[in-house]
Amino acid sequence: MSKLRSFRACLMAHSFGRQSGIWPNNLFLRALKHSCVSATCFEGVDRYKCKHFESGVLKPRGYSNLIKVRLKSSGGKDDSYLSSFVQPIPIKACRDPDGINVGEELTRTLKKDDLLRLLNAFCRRPEAKKLAAENGLDSCLFHKACIDFRRYCIETNNLPVDLHIIFSDILQEACHIDDLFPYFIQHARTIFPHLDCIEDLKKISDLRRPANWYPEARALERKIIFHAGPTNSGKTYHALERFYGAKSGVYCGPLRLLANEVYSKSKKMGVKCDLVTGEEQHFSNSDGEVSAHLSCTVEMTSVSVPYEVAVIDEIQMIRDVQRGWAWTRAFLGVCAQEVHVCGEASAVSIIKELAMSTGDQVEVRTYKRLTTLSVLNHAVENFDRVKPGDCVVCFSKNDIYTVSRQLEKRCVEVAVIYGTLPPGTKLAQAEKFNNPESSCKVMVATDAIGMGLNLNIKRIIFYSLMKPHINEKGEKEMDLVAPSAALQIAGRAGRYASEFVEGEVTCFKSNDLPILKKLLNTPVELVQQAGLHPTAEQIELFAYHLPKATLSNLIDIFVTLCQLDNDKYFMCNMDDFKFLADMIEHIPLQLRVRYVFCCAPIPKKQAFVCTMFLKFARQFCKGQPLTLEWMCRQLGWPLRIPLTVTELVHLEGVFDVLDLYLWLSYRFVDMFPNANHVRDMQKELDRIIHIGILNITRLLHNNETKISSGISDNEDDFEIQSRTHHARHLATFDAIASSIGEGDVEEVSRDSKHSVHFHYNKSTGNGSSFAAEDRDNSGSLDFGPIRLQPGERLADQLLKQGLLTKDMLKKLHQELKEQIIESHDDYNNKN
Repeated sequence: MSKLRSFRACLMAHSFGRQSGIWPNNLFLRALKHSCVSATCFEGVDRYKCKHFESGVLKPRGYSNLIKVRLKSSGGKDDSYLSSFVQPIPIKACRDPDGINVGEELTRTLKKDDLLRLLNAFCRRPEAKKLAAENGLDSCLFHKACIDFRRYCIETNNLPVDLHIIFSDILQEACHIDDLFPYFIQHARTIFPHLDCIEDLKKISDLRRPANWYPEARALERKIIFHAGPTNSGKTYHALERFYGAKSGVYCGPLRLLANEVYSKSKKMGVKCDLVTGEEQHFSNSDGEVSAHLSCTVEMTSVSVPYEVAVIDEIQMIRDVQRGWAWTRAFLGVCAQEVHVCGEASAVSIIKELAMSTGDQVEVRTYKRLTTLSVLNHAVENFDRVKPGDCVVCFSKNDIYTVSRQLEKRCVEVAVIYGTLPPGTKLAQAEKFNNPESSCKVMVATDAIGMGLNLNIKRIIFYSLMKPHINEKGEKEMDLVAPSAALQIAGRAGRYASEFVEGEVTCFKSNDLPILKKLLNTPVELVQQAGLHPTAEQIELFAYHLPKATLSNLIDIFVTLCQLDNDKYFMCNMDDFKFLADMIEHIPLQLRVRYVFCCAPIPKKQAFVCTMFLKFARQFCKGQPLTLEWMCRQLGWPLRIPLTVTELVHLEGVFDVLDLYLWLSYRFVDMFPNANHVRDMQKELDRIIHIGILNITRLLHNNETKISSGISDNEDDFEIQSRTHHARHLATFDAIASSIGEGDVEEVSRDSKHSVHFHYNKSTGNGSSFAAEDRDNSGSLDFGPIRLQPGERLADQLLKQGLLTKDMLKKLHQELKEQIIESHDDYNNKN
């Protein structure tokens, strides 16, 4: 019995020591020569310094050093914050009932109740918690480790031999319950692998010197020229004059609209310029050769191509909690001899601080507003007082709808602009408002007019001063519009070189007017910090050390461990990234591909867009290209003109999906092969959405009366059914042509019910669509929400409801007539 106990002790010691690296094999062999546990087996032993170990239980050399490994606190957050979201990596329990249980043969069978009692007692011991804390396990991680260790021990049929023996000895009171700790901490390090590489992770996430990430830029002696001034002061104009005159240059704008505007102006001035945004690329040279000038969105700025001049617009957005990192990257990394930054004077101080870290010289040029802007002493208070040249600014779509309807009730035609509209629709609405010959002289818009659009506005009217606000934690709050935003929006009134050289600003409600005056007189808060965020390379290094962690978990650990120069930088909000990462976590993708997908700019609140994002990822992981036919089937293409606001919102979501396709097509060309066709679809959809906006009040009315065109957007299953079918009968063309006023079409027999649907040609990618119609037995025609009585013309109803214009009607008649003639010619040729 004594020999068996000696063997058991040596086996336990060897197993634990071999795994921990502190028990050499020769010591194990020496121990086997003895018939009992002796000091030779544990040379250099100590007694535990704890009162519970006075029985003489011994420990091997080095064990105290193993237990006393501590983790240094991370940069700005303590380890307890990290442990709040670190989840244990599951270890599968061995449940092979036919396996040989060596521990049971050496000792005895262990009852689950006894194990549970011992494990619960161990987890409650203060000594165990103290030792765990010394090994980097705070109370939160200790609790999680206890739960997982208990689960593992209870569910495993064949425990490791040494662990089985230690449980048996504790039950026989041959050793103390605290002897479980080496096995517990070994298990904890397995399920929490970051404990073993915490120092490496901290080095990877050290962001205190981001200027050193761009060696090409640091090799240049750059000159920084800050053009500081309010809206409508000419600051960007002067910077762009230098851009146009340089041998090479890059313009970095905050919006696609601005990048497109600079691209178009460059071409008009004879300067060859390329356009690169997240969704589109255009090259001035027909052979695709890169031009010396480039207009791009700030996220697409190259940090390796050398330029003579770089222009970074709206530099104050470097403090933006979502996108600030892009301005930081552009400013620190752009390789240009002259870097012209344009924006509010509030950003001068942070740019000077960043320039000190890069060794660049800074010159500040200050500009004043070119036209006058006055705050009126009276509010509008009544829609009857809205006059030509006014722009009513709202901060929610519901307010947009309310104001638009109230104005059109008073026979005031309005232009509507808000953030989720396609760029083409925004430009069309702006052109309509700016056109002196247009009857539309009033605009209703959100703060989307704050930048990117040139508008001839006489007076800005704030319908409300409350705006949804995202704080640094990513939480949405309702708060007063920021002074900088109020100034940006108010500054759109009285545009230089327009018919309104003097701008005015006021509120719709008299109670808001004192608040507005206070906002506009409040000094803009200085920009204190610039945004940063982890790169794909840094996340890949994290994944190397933590191979079983999810991407969202990697981001959480990175943000927690990262060390920042808090006087200059902050970590941008990563909630949108993590939202997409969690959405596609179950889909097997390579880490770099997963990272790129999660960087896609999509509105996460639109259920349909998120569903299509998920479908894109699934199709990608299968290795199946996302073809035009697949896209048309998923979107239910073609889409008809919206009849309700709900359908209009759905179409805006479809446009975002097409944007997502184009964004991914520039990063995965082979998997998204039909970018040109999708761009054509976008143009058509832009036109459809614009028609809907032109008839926004009709859509609002239809929404209230439950009129619908049948377009569904089920947010539960997100399945959009395809509505594409082949044409069923040529005589339908006759019926449609007859209903729009052409009576010279030969009468042909028709069924009691028939319809025309979309026919998709796989070879050409073209198709045609018409609204479906039904004819009942009484002779009336039923076109969905439009029901025609005998003798009533469909054209009149379509024009009345704003679903067709006269130009569209003429074009439709001409196309139908040509198709009918071609069909009759084919029939005659066959016969």
